[in-house]
Order: sequence, then C-alpha cells, then structure tokens
Amino acid sequence: MSNFVDHVKITAKAGNGGNGSMSFHREKYVLNGGPDGGDGGNGGDVLLYADPNMHTLLDFRFKSKYTAENGQDGAAGRCTGRRGESLTIKVPVGTVVRDEESGRVVADMDKPGETRRLLRGGKGGWGNVHFATPTRQAPNFAKPGVKTEIHTFRLELKTIADVGLVGYPNVGKSSILSVVTSAKPKIGNYHFTTLTPNLGIFRRHGKDIVLADIPGLVEGAADGVGLGHDFLRHVERTRLLLHVVDIAGSEGRDPMEDFDQINHELRNYGELADRPQIIVCNKMDLTDADEYLEMFRDHVSETGYPIFPVSAATRQGFDALLDAVADTLETLPPIVHFEEEFELDESIKPGTFEILKDGKVYEVVGSAMERLIDSVNFDDEESMNWFHRTLRRWGVIDALRAEGAKEGDTVRLIDMEFDFVE
Repeated sequence: MSNFVDHVKITAKAGNGGNGSMSFHREKYVLNGGPDGGDGGNGGDVLLYADPNMHTLLDFRFKSKYTAENGQDGAAGRCTGRRGESLTIKVPVGTVVRDEESGRVVADMDKPGETRRLLRGGKGGWGNVHFATPTRQAPNFAKPGVKTEIHTFRLELKTIADVGLVGYPNVGKSSILSVVTSAKPKIGNYHFTTLTPNLGIFRRHGKDIVLADIPGLVEGAADGVGLGHDFLRHVERTRLLLHVVDIAGSEGRDPMEDFDQINHELRNYGELADRPQIIVCNKMDLTDADEYLEMFRDHVSETGYPIFPVSAATRQGFDALLDAVADTLETLPPIVHFEEEFELDESIKPGTFEILKDGKVYEVVGSAMERLIDSVNFDDEESMNWFHRTLRRWGVIDALRAEGAKEGDTVRLIDMEFDFVE
C-alpha cells in the first residue's frame, strides 16, 4: 500500500444528549416535595484540526469510524449530567471535507493549526423541574436528549502550494524542485518516479514561496486515465503553474505536442486552463535543444506565456525564472479556498415530520416524532395533555386535517396508534 493517500471516506457521529431526569425532592419531614429532576448533559462535538505535521490521509485507511462521547443523564437534586467529551480528528493542512450524500463542502482545512466543528453534539433533555407550573406542580415526565445521526464524509487532500510544476513524466520536474528548493524528491530515469506531490520552499524578494512537484500527467488524465484524478486535484489550489517541457525531446517525444496535450487535460478537468502559466523549457544542455526552442517559441507565441530556458542538470537559467515567479505571484489572488456550502447541525428542529397515508391510517414520521414519544409518560394524564398540546403547537393536527384525516381515523406515531380527535 502506498504511504501517500489523498482521498478517503469516514463516518462520524456526535455524542447523544443525556436524558433529563424525572425526580421529586425527598427529605425527612418534607411531604410531597416538588420536582427536582436535572437536565441531561450535551453530547460531545466532533472537531477537525488541521495538523501541519500530517501530510497524508493514510491513517484513515486503518481507522475510519469516529464517535464522540454521549452526554450523561440528569439526576435528582437538579443535578445536570456531565457533558460528553468532544472528539478531535486530525487532518493534513489542505484537506477538503465533503458530505458524501450531497457532495457539498462542509469544511476546508487550509490554515495550519485551525480547529473547526464538524458535528454538534446532541442537546441534553430537560428534567421534569422545567415542566412545573402553578397548575401542574408534579410533572411526571421529562425530555430525552437529542439523538445524533451517523454521517459519512469524503476527505480530499488538495496540496497547499503557491506554484505547481506540471508536465509529462520524466521532463525534469523533480530535478527542478531539488535545484530551487531544499526538497529531496526521489529522482530516477523512468516514468512516474514521482507518485506523490512533493513540496519545497524557496525565498525570493523577501517572501517564502511554496512549490509543488505534481506527478506527471498523461493523455486522458482528466478522465481518470493513469494517475488522473488522483493528482490533478493537487493543482487546484495553486496560483501559478510552471509548465515544464523536455525541450530537447530526449525520449523521442515532441515538446509541442506535450504542451498542447497537458493544456487539453487541464481544460477538461475544470478551470485549471485559466490558471496563469510560465513555460519552463528544461534540458537546454542537450544536443539540438536550441533548435527545438525556436520552433517551440513560434508554436506557443499566441498563448502569451513567458518562456524560460533552463537546465536542471547544470543549474543554469533559474535566477531569471524565480524572479519572474515572484513578480507574477505579487499580481495574483491568494490560494484558492473552497467555500463551505452548508453546516451540518445535529439539533433537530421541532415539527420536523412527514404525513404518510396507508389506507385509512395516517402515519406521522420523522425524528421529531421519535423525540416526542420518548418524552411522554402515557400513564400520566398531565403528560398526555402536554403531548396533545405539543402536537397542535407543532402543526401536526393541522397537517393531518389537510391530508384528509377525520374524527375517529387512526393516527400512527412510531409504534403507537391513536384516534384522531379534532
């Protein structure tokens, strides 16, 4: 298994809220003490932490299920249950988190040391002390805590770099990275020596610039051929592309065809073709490189991209290139941030329900109904009255009437059935 993993699926669940307590004060010489049931504790949150010391999602291949601690139940004496411990999931900087069902972005962890809440813990239920009124002095019921759901997320690691080196395999991208930065990428004379994005930093004009060696692309990469999507995603954040070509055609390839094909793949993948480019003509130390360079200049003249001939082998031509990179970055917007499209909220809003008709039976379904049923003591008249008032307040009675329910029709909530009463 490769040590570099840049996309995984995980499941996460925030902690359930603790149940409220139904209790009455009991003390010697005190007759019929009032309600003193405490509230349940809130469930623990699920948090994300952008760890600058992580560089791969490999750990998630061995552990993919994450659950925060539940809140504790309330107790007598108005004692509130302990809040559940939050769970922190560490991810590499640059990780984009998407909801697997909708594909929408939940979080973009692009700032080192940043902590974000992924899932909110369930709210603890109220103890029976909250339901005491002048006319209901001994409420014989309490509310359960909010139960949270399991969510599936897709984590995608998108390299954080100002500049991305792109080009066909074996054109010298890794060699260029090793020349201009202190990075030590694996270099070899065979295709796909680079199987993971390598990062390096160089300093120019008083600023640090992050350079990423993106693994070589091949024809059809935008459609997933070869390394394809596995590594095209790492170009998405870069502000500037250094398009490297083997200007000497040392492996029998045509640098002009290679240039056109790489740009074709970038266009097919999305908006990457609009990213500013600087063309780097490598291997100028080889025979016939000068002749190929003139033909290449004519071929790409309409693009307007600046061209810099260099030789990674002899370390020549890089001062002008790095100056141009630094000057260009000064004019470009910051690194791409993927805007969060929505926030998952585990709190279930009152009245979240749906009416289903099965013959003459009207079924009310939804998480809110499960919570409501759990809150009711069906052996207590006051609790039943509160139950009916809640149905009216949430709009359930009106919704049933709108669906055609008549006096005496059967209404089913979870595993209980009632006669519809106007």
